[in-house]
Amino acid sequence: MLLAIKRSKFWLLPILLLVAGLIIWMKSRPAQTLAKLSPLPQHPQMQAFFNQNPVNSYLEPYRGIQRPGDDLESIIIAEIDRAQQSINIAVQEFKLPRIALALAKRQQAGIQVRVILENTYSTSWSTLTAADVAKLSDRERSRYQEFIKLVDADGDGKLSVEEIDRRDALKILANANIPIIDDTADGSSGSGLMHHKFMVVDGKQTIVTSANWTLSDVHGDLSRRETRGNPNNLLVINSVPVAQTFAQEFSLMWGDGPSGLPDSHFKAGKPDRSAVTIPVGDSQVTIHFSPSAKSQDWATTTNGLIGQVLGRSKSQIDLALFVFSEPQLGEVLEASSARQVSVRLLIDREFAYRPYSQMLAMLGVTPCQSSKRRIWAKPITTGGVPELPVGDLLHHKFAVIDKSTVITGSHNWSAAANYKNDETLLVIESPILAAHFQREFDGLYRSAKFTLPAKIQNCSGSSREQED
Repeated sequence: MLLAIKRSKFWLLPILLLVAGLIIWMKSRPAQTLAKLSPLPQHPQMQAFFNQNPVNSYLEPYRGIQRPGDDLESIIIAEIDRAQQSINIAVQEFKLPRIALALAKRQQAGIQVRVILENTYSTSWSTLTAADVAKLSDRERSRYQEFIKLVDADGDGKLSVEEIDRRDALKILANANIPIIDDTADGSSGSGLMHHKFMVVDGKQTIVTSANWTLSDVHGDLSRRETRGNPNNLLVINSVPVAQTFAQEFSLMWGDGPSGLPDSHFKAGKPDRSAVTIPVGDSQVTIHFSPSAKSQDWATTTNGLIGQVLGRSKSQIDLALFVFSEPQLGEVLEASSARQVSVRLLIDREFAYRPYSQMLAMLGVTPCQSSKRRIWAKPITTGGVPELPVGDLLHHKFAVIDKSTVITGSHNWSAAANYKNDETLLVIESPILAAHFQREFDGLYRSAKFTLPAKIQNCSGSSREQED
């Protein structure tokens, strides 16, 4: 009997140690992650949403996964369903069939629906031949395979007419006779990118997002069930002046639509435009559309606007960016840091350590491919990459300044976005809205990696630049 008791205590010891370790681990975690976060108040005229939002959850419609986040697709659909007169959309890539079906219903109800796409993504992939697929890059071929999985509802490896008509977003739009143009409508070959991601409803509501309307940018990849979509944000702005400003941008690009006349204006073909500042309730929104002409003063360009806002910082700048390659913005941040402004930076892991990355300069790293690249005199240690499931990319393009101002939109912090692409940049002065972006940044920052990969020890990896 005594032997049995001793044995029972021996086997109990590992369990007690495990429980003790678990308690210590939980106490060491930030208190915010132990309890469910409470929803933040929304601005009455500007609501912010995030597909990684830990406060909310939804049943993802394509993989049947109950997951945390705001359902950006359903938010877009809700605005479409409320339309009474018109829906104007400019989005680089459109692959979500539920949005397409909602647009088709509004078109059938007599609502005017118009869509502008980037020319690379304006052809339905269900029409591609084997020869067409063979010409795709490895990256695009992978995305094509994801598209086939999406449309192939019964999983038999074949696309039926019914599946295409119900799951191919561009085919759904075409079947509904919704007019579509792309950035070759100006008679050009579509150089640069039509990189906008906005929708204007009834000339009153505007949706502006960093997300393309795709599975990977909103929900996650069908082939990787662990993915939760590239981290992205979405704003719903209820303001007639804001909507009118976006409607003017849409009209410049649309021209007379798909009539064949080259009267659309994209990229450098647009007239010079300055930033527009609009009061929205007790806040204000500054809107700047790219591209800017290389001949104009940098300070008046879209990147120049970003620099002005950063330069006004007093205590804190937090950045969550897909790409950051603009040296002049790096210089503004260095000057801010020298003024004792806290600068924290997250860059997508695909771009963080490339030779042109400004994060390397901020960390004091000189890429071997760019030995003349200037690095910060006093490097910081608060730059890193977020820890995301394999397949997900940090797709945000936002900054939070002094917890009161937000820079966001489709505009990456690069020369390509500044001088080549059709882009949206918003500067929003609102502590209420800034709190939402601050929470998103803080969540990504807590789990980020700040150690340089071994191959980066004064050498970055690939020198190939790829920006969107």
